[in-house]
Amino acid sequence: MIVTPLETLAAWASAVSAADIPAAQHRRARLRILDTLGLIAAAADHPAGRSVAAWAEVGGGSGAHVLINGAPAAPAVAALVHGSLAHARDFDDSFSDTVVHPGSIVNAATLATAERADASFDAITAAITVGYEISGRIASVAGRGFHARGFHATGLVGPIAAAAAAGRILGLDAAAMADALGLATSMSSGLLAFLADGGWSKWLHTGWSAHGGIIAAELASCGFRGPHHGLDHRYGLYGAFLGMTEPNLDAVTAGLGSTWLGAAASAKGFPCAHVIHPYIEAVLALQAEGALGADDVASITCVMAPWALPIVAVPRPAKIAPRNDLEAIASLPFMVAAALRDGRVDLATLQPRTIGRADILALAARIDCAGDDRLGTGFDGLLNAERRDGRTVSRAVTLSEPHQDQVVAKFRANTSQLSPDACAALERALLNDAPGGGDLARLALAALARPQ
Repeated sequence: MIVTPLETLAAWASAVSAADIPAAQHRRARLRILDTLGLIAAAADHPAGRSVAAWAEVGGGSGAHVLINGAPAAPAVAALVHGSLAHARDFDDSFSDTVVHPGSIVNAATLATAERADASFDAITAAITVGYEISGRIASVAGRGFHARGFHATGLVGPIAAAAAAGRILGLDAAAMADALGLATSMSSGLLAFLADGGWSKWLHTGWSAHGGIIAAELASCGFRGPHHGLDHRYGLYGAFLGMTEPNLDAVTAGLGSTWLGAAASAKGFPCAHVIHPYIEAVLALQAEGALGADDVASITCVMAPWALPIVAVPRPAKIAPRNDLEAIASLPFMVAAALRDGRVDLATLQPRTIGRADILALAARIDCAGDDRLGTGFDGLLNAERRDGRTVSRAVTLSEPHQDQVVAKFRANTSQLSPDACAALERALLNDAPGGGDLARLALAALARPQ
């Protein structure tokens, strides 16, 4: 019998036990849940958040809840809301090699499914770890190829990872898991058209992925068959989206259970495109050292890998004067200028009053970007600043990984307007205890739900 790469992946995803997963991965999953719940809270009052929550009232159902308002919903409906909210401030984790955002999708799908199943905490962290692992492996084959073709890679990879995580909670066997993953490949979607005008489709891609993955897993649990050649066929994921008629899928299956590619997903310290982060860190460090202040700048050139330029540097008019929060999130000149002017980049940076500030925009106009083919293994680069006094300041930039204390501080900041006691109880449970799906949902509802 022919065993396809998708079947190999599905067999591992269904069979790996919580005990087989290293303790470090379970600990990492705790922080990932905490981070995602804080991000859901941070976007609850955004117009996009209110819109998708209103849609959930139409979608309806039961078995789970919309965490920001307590409304009952089917798991797939709740996951669409939570996945969209968690990405809406572009503050969620990503893989530096593929710029795929796994957390908004995998965590949203897992938590909604686990609430209905009242899954054990070990089952929850195992499902999250499996989802991240599959996300990292599926994405690695494409690299940044999806983006180069005009697709939002997160929306293409996401449904498959969500199906794996939800399938774990539902207890799918290898055959049913393969059906779920195969069905999920047909749910892959997401265009970069939002770059033209700041439309909210980017944020929907994560919610839609979590939603689609759950639907695929639920259908598979009822015996609905999916294509087991969803990865390797000429019209599979890579053939259809990238024209790869014979993709090398070794990265999808090699070292399963021993090499944990999902661990490479990095949490964010700033609410903006991840490739911008090293440059923000660089100017904040130079500012702290007294080497560069906002009023010192004659010009700044940020050197990066050419693939990143279309995301954060062009078209230049929109990057030096963003019209909305989505454009600001993807503008390196704006974000670096805001960091220098305010000494920080946080959710307040995305407020309309900040996006329109004349002092930030004037400085952004003096910040440019350039490509260098020698860069691109990660979010590496170089920042060159010309000071008004004629001196030059340069700094090589690399991406730093936030540690646990920083992720916890980020959660506290994102939930600072909510009940301190309820949020502290949720934090303690996630960091120290083992709440099942039902208890975790109740803790999250107590912390995140606003009165209606």
